[in-house]
Amino acid sequence: MLFTLKTVHYKNTKISYFDIGKGTAIILLHGFLENATMWDSYISSFTEKYRIITIDLLGHGKSECLGYVHTMEDQADMVYAVLQHLKIRKSIFVGHSMGGYVALAFAELYPENTKGFVLLNSTTYADDHERKINRNRAIKMAHKEYTSLVQISIANLFSIDNRDSFLAEINHVKKEALKTPLQGYIAAQEGMKLRKNKEHLLHLTSYPKLLILGKKDGVLNYDDNIKQVEETNVQLVSFPDGHMSHIENRNELEKVLLGFFKKI
Repeated sequence: MLFTLKTVHYKNTKISYFDIGKGTAIILLHGFLENATMWDSYISSFTEKYRIITIDLLGHGKSECLGYVHTMEDQADMVYAVLQHLKIRKSIFVGHSMGGYVALAFAELYPENTKGFVLLNSTTYADDHERKINRNRAIKMAHKEYTSLVQISIANLFSIDNRDSFLAEINHVKKEALKTPLQGYIAAQEGMKLRKNKEHLLHLTSYPKLLILGKKDGVLNYDDNIKQVEETNVQLVSFPDGHMSHIENRNELEKVLLGFFKKI
């Protein structure tokens, strides 16, 4: 499905986005090494009742890099600028993985503009020491073997059980991931490494919130991450597969998201 790509400049940096449909604004934020096209198969059903905005985050897709580090707050400020340009005051956010970190940063910086959010294969937790070490190793490796690093990283996002049945989808995700420039890769890794714990947003905000996790997610430990919604009003949905629920559990996810949007 083809949509018209639009652009806006933010701090002399070109930002690309799609704006489709009418109604309550739903902002779809992709993850690390992804871009706005990851949501393409959901657009037709979502735009029946909602205005869908998908944005290429800094250093991803067709959006340019802003600097050598893209913090989640940098990304959130950019998203806010796009929404101001579109004269959208209040939105629901869905963020996949890193996109969830951006949604959390946005919710903290711009609470008056947040109507609710979905963390899809994402977490409020900051990186632990081991995760930061792994990011540093990946950054060093990226300078030498970028293509191989990206290809291996993408395959590991799918549960082991799905890697054969979703081979075509995995190859497509790899192709899109390799469109991310080296600077975008490094800036995002550095930014994710710096992010703070945002668990308080699950406890102290009154708007609807949804956490979606995969039980076989190789990036986010399922048992550890379900703890963050204990004693909160956050809805939890668990899928049986990996980190790529938008592909591995596509139909079920569409129903869950539409049900969440309908409540707001």
